Amino acid sequence: MNIGDRVRLLHANEEGVITRISSGGRIEIEIEDGFKIPAMKNEVVVISSAERQYFGDGIKEEVVKNPQNITPQSAQEAGIFLAYLPINDKVLSVYLVNQSQRNYISIISEVYGDNSQTLLAGEIAAKSNKKISEKTIATFEEWPTLSCQFIPIHQKIERTEPSFERKVKFKASSFFKSKSKIPQLDKNGYLFKLTDNTKEIDIKQLNESLAPSPKPKAPIDMPKPASSIDLHIEKLTKDYPFMSNSEMLQLQMETFEKNLNYAIAHGMDHITFIHGIGNGVLRKEIHKYLSQLKNIKYFQDEQKSPFGYGATLVKIS
Repeated sequence: MNIGDRVRLLHANEEGVITRISSGGRIEIEIEDGFKIPAMKNEVVVISSAERQYFGDGIKEEVVKNPQNITPQSAQEAGIFLAYLPINDKVLSVYLVNQSQRNYISIISEVYGDNSQTLLAGEIAAKSNKKISEKTIATFEEWPTLSCQFIPIHQKIERTEPSFERKVKFKASSFFKSKSKIPQLDKNGYLFKLTDNTKEIDIKQLNESLAPSPKPKAPIDMPKPASSIDLHIEKLTKDYPFMSNSEMLQLQMETFEKNLNYAIAHGMDHITFIHGIGNGVLRKEIHKYLSQLKNIKYFQDEQKSPFGYGATLVKIS
């Protein structure tokens, strides 16, 4: 068994991708909803290997129709792609592939909290590719977030195409499904289209951030929140397939704290947060936060329809 292998638990219904292998026969599996569960090697069976079909061990991989983040036609589509090409069964080469008709100034960086390391900065021509890094499969869980910024080059007077950026953080359950023929390189690998779900770069804001004397920030607008706030991650961002569990929890908590502060500022006497049942981590963090506040009368699990036990009612003093 290797990291990236798709396995099924022998004594349960769960399927997932191996993300960690430890001594003593212990492994960690990421199931479809992004949660990770521990298991022993003798408790699982391989149903799909993420890497073996490249190296001729005779194992045939199951066909995944319409895998997340990519369609079977993507290799022929125009756009900018991030491609991971296997060198061997342990190492992947990382390429930026420009499958468009336009040249771009590109900046690709690995983000480590408040720090970053630039992997590529410069022009990438139309219909060309550049190798930007190498990654080991064994350290997949430690791969940092990639920040990708692109500024189009207009070589004649024409309609201005906006600059854009994309932040990418892979989950094993989606990464190892995204096999395709890599355009230009004409080899099988893992392919991700960066020109989908992009965020336009605000050039004015970028210039202000580079100015030596930044302008004072405008007062923060504090809109009155709805009486109930849904914290399910798919309601907060479309990029959740690229986020780790900790990043998803951080976004959910930031949304919770922001709306609670808005509710207090507007004098609301109560607000309900829908967190779902799940594994209880988000509910626990919300209750821990509320227990430390002095301007909260009480909080309790909301049991009335439609939330069942998957919501918390906060009574504000």
